[in-house]
Amino acid sequence: MTKKKGIFDVGADINLFKQGTGLGADTKLSGQSKPSGASSATTTVAVKEDGRDLDKAIEIIIQQMKVSGYRDRTITDYLNYMGQFRKVTNVKYLEEITTDSIYSWLNSMDVSNQTKLTRLKCLKAILGKCFNNGWVQSKFWHGINIKVDKQVKKGAKKDDVMVLLTLLDLNTFIGLRDAVAVLTLYRTGVRINTLGQLQEKHIDFENKLLCMDGTILKNHKLLKLPLDDELLHLLKILIMQNNKIREYYGQKNSYLFISYKGTSLDTKSTNNAISKQLHKYSKRYGLNNINPHALRRGYAKSLLDKGANLALISKALGHSNLAVTTQYLDLDVEEVVDNLREYL
Repeated sequence: MTKKKGIFDVGADINLFKQGTGLGADTKLSGQSKPSGASSATTTVAVKEDGRDLDKAIEIIIQQMKVSGYRDRTITDYLNYMGQFRKVTNVKYLEEITTDSIYSWLNSMDVSNQTKLTRLKCLKAILGKCFNNGWVQSKFWHGINIKVDKQVKKGAKKDDVMVLLTLLDLNTFIGLRDAVAVLTLYRTGVRINTLGQLQEKHIDFENKLLCMDGTILKNHKLLKLPLDDELLHLLKILIMQNNKIREYYGQKNSYLFISYKGTSLDTKSTNNAISKQLHKYSKRYGLNNINPHALRRGYAKSLLDKGANLALISKALGHSNLAVTTQYLDLDVEEVVDNLREYL
């Protein structure tokens, strides 16, 4: 066995799942390159004879978003959608944006209503910031909406998660990493981009807690979640394996989930190595709803089944409001009846 191959072999004796242990619950809109050394945000926009220059307004808003702690991905989405809006409508000045121009932009899209709604929300958010800066006098866009028939997505089931864990080879680095990732997603409900940013410092082994600061969470708020002994044990083994790989490749980081070359994972859900692996496992083993978001939904459902109230589940998921949380809880007709009987 070569030295390189050996770093991917897990020396610890891991047969937890085989034994049947249970599961708990800045580019300009015109396409020019982004200017370097941008100054701090200001709400002063030069007003030309035709109105406020839209590019300049967006530059200031982006600066404000950065100061407020918005994620790079969110800022990129805002820039992309505003760029699309400019291209379709040929709007150059803020005052040229009207309900007609917005509807024209929406009608030009050959995408689903859900995608249209997502892009519309970004545009509305930008216009809302223009209103807050005093650049527009009314929220004329407020009544524009896209009707979407929402379908409740299913969460991962405990049995399917258990089957997957028994099929993974925990004596290999990738098998171990993926198993711990699945277990972490299912037992904490963290988002996949948060998972990719988790570091050793976020694990409090003494108090058995996952302590996440706002920099890695969507709502930018501190969140602590309990960890069980089984997951903590696996995390310790994974950390030891990570250290072997990082040492071999000369990588210096403390991420919990790394690539086979010791580098950090892409935190964008579509490019994340864990997401790709779960998609592969789902197809290979014929398992339904084995993906990061389904595991997050499964976590929410498991909390509900154990008696947690909606407010507590919402807090654990890091949601900003209860309405979002209710979409995670897939209840069939009989479950609704059984739960309501307790209040009669």
